[in-house]
Amino acid sequence: MASVQRTVATPFGPAAAVLDVPPDPVSLLALGHGAGGGVDAADLLAVRRLALARGVAVARVTQPYRVAGRRAPAPAGQLDAAWTAVMAALRGDLAALPLIAGGRSSGARVACRTAAAVGAVGLVALAFPLHPPGRPERSRADELRTGLPTVVVNGDRDPFGRPEPGDDIVVEVLAGADHSLRKVAGRAAEIVVDWLAGRGWARD
Repeated sequence: MASVQRTVATPFGPAAAVLDVPPDPVSLLALGHGAGGGVDAADLLAVRRLALARGVAVARVTQPYRVAGRRAPAPAGQLDAAWTAVMAALRGDLAALPLIAGGRSSGARVACRTAAAVGAVGLVALAFPLHPPGRPERSRADELRTGLPTVVVNGDRDPFGRPEPGDDIVVEVLAGADHSLRKVAGRAAEIVVDWLAGRGWARD
């Protein structure tokens, strides 16, 4: 398996990407991190391991503000523009593969907002933050309504809420899990990769 670490120029500074490519990949899954976290979050690593074993190339993308050492996230417009730039740079020799965009928390929101711009065919949302804690009236449900096949995995103890399923949106709620999904990372990965396989984007 080939593993490549890249620095990618974006309009808001350099982003970083780790791209792992198994032999004869069937798709490319791009994953972004949470607002204050990184690409080594337990759920992202679990998805990466299982996806690679089933023929999916996986890119884990670190936003420029995190590369620069800041924890406070950049504005949404900057996050989206940086992500779009990284997706364009990563496709390269993998341009023929279907792109599934995703991530955890803030990274999932970015993937949803930019899905059309980057040419994604599907979306993976881990711990999608439906609303700020204690503020259900500030719903972000519209961000999930992209018209693309989408799988959402949230915990039943997530203070950011849980999205509702829709025509194109599969929602799995895992018992005993909080926003980190740390305790259920393996199960979350199984749900995601089985969903990918059901769409032909991972090997059975």
